[in-house]
Amino acid sequence: MSLSPIALRVGPWSLRLAPRGLLVCLGLLATGFAVSVLALSTGEVAVPVPDVVAAIFGRGSPMAELIVAELRAPRLVTGLAVGAAFGLSGAIFQSLTRNPLGSPDFIGFTAGASTGGILAVVLGGTAWQIAGGSLLGCVLSAALVYGVAHRRGVSGYRLVLVGVGAHALLLAVDSYLLTSANLHDAANAGAWLTGSLSGRGWDHAVPVALALAVLAPLCAGLSRPLRMMETGDDAAGAVGIRVERVRAAAVAAGVLLCGVATAAAGPVMFVALAAPQLARRLTRAGGVALTASALTGAVLLTAADLLAQRLIAPAQLPVGVVTAALGGVYLALLLGREHR
Repeated sequence: MSLSPIALRVGPWSLRLAPRGLLVCLGLLATGFAVSVLALSTGEVAVPVPDVVAAIFGRGSPMAELIVAELRAPRLVTGLAVGAAFGLSGAIFQSLTRNPLGSPDFIGFTAGASTGGILAVVLGGTAWQIAGGSLLGCVLSAALVYGVAHRRGVSGYRLVLVGVGAHALLLAVDSYLLTSANLHDAANAGAWLTGSLSGRGWDHAVPVALALAVLAPLCAGLSRPLRMMETGDDAAGAVGIRVERVRAAAVAAGVLLCGVATAAAGPVMFVALAAPQLARRLTRAGGVALTASALTGAVLLTAADLLAQRLIAPAQLPVGVVTAALGGVYLALLLGREHR
């Protein structure tokens, strides 16, 4: 038995809520909270849950506050924000391309961010310069792909095809930069390319959180037009949707989210691919599920980072290794399903 949507009206404003989607989002929030508490309380030095709560509110012991508030909380918040940004970006581009493989990982945007970051590393840039190079590379690659794919509008399949070509070209540029760099710079660039949350502080978490605070309302406003555009540009235009304007705004929001997330944690692969598809299956939504995708991305990345820290403890894996391993299995299942 399916539940009917709930309509909320406040003056001239109205909001429709799908009960299943609301329950899924609440479940994701609960799961994210449980994973967050586990991440803050476990490690080389275990901190009991009551002490974690006390440390968060500034009432814990000096040792608990040091471990929780200064060491573990920045990494956790960065992971949650980066995962949400990747999930939201992936949902936008999969909706625009109407293709489950239309993810920033495959259409060249993450590769552009990687190229910008590697170039900054090879040139001896600081952490902020590497982040800036990553964001700039993502924006420039997106502009290139969008410009080449634009022929009286941008169709989804053309954006994917051009993006895949740009991705391959940028990977070749990355390989050249790594082989031409000295050993120290190549090692640093290779470590950054893996994607990691190790050593992340509030200076990494705050920019991503601010980007989400600014871009999430824009994405919410684009949700209905994107859902209409999934039925086709002609059908969307017939009901008054300004297709090219909406598409350009959505691409800009998705690129900025992807670029900021990559700047903070490196090119963590497969989160932007898997999160929207998992969210759509959980919510059984007929179109884009932006909120659920963002929450799924946050939970996925945080859980993957927790696994990366504990899998071969006391040594730690980069979170990108875990997401790549899990994402490779998911991609194989997705391709098999699409083939059937």
